[in-house]
Amino acid sequence: MAWVSTSSAVSDVTFKDFGFSTTDATQAEIDFQVTREPGSAVKCAVKALDSKFAVVGWKVVDIPPGEPDTTADGGRTVSQRVAVRTESLSVSGVVDSCWVPGSSK
Repeated sequence: MAWVSTSSAVSDVTFKDFGFSTTDATQAEIDFQVTREPGSAVKCAVKALDSKFAVVGWKVVDIPPGEPDTTADGGRTVSQRVAVRTESLSVSGVVDSCWVPGSSK
């Protein structure tokens, strides 16, 4: 099961959820991509949800600045897999928001 969403925040950071898995009742993994300027560090808040859409896990992830490269988008997009501890079984996992630290959201 996968949930796909996109969002855009101030400072030209976008994200896209593209995968989710439940390891067990205490952990979930969320796969997503973040697009930002290669030299910008980014933080993303991810959450795991139960069957009633209650948040059962939450984590803020640091994504370090990257280097421009020869890929099609010049190194702007990075993929992430994040493990999130959960207090009960999760059935979904999504990115809540992403931002450049120090900028107003």
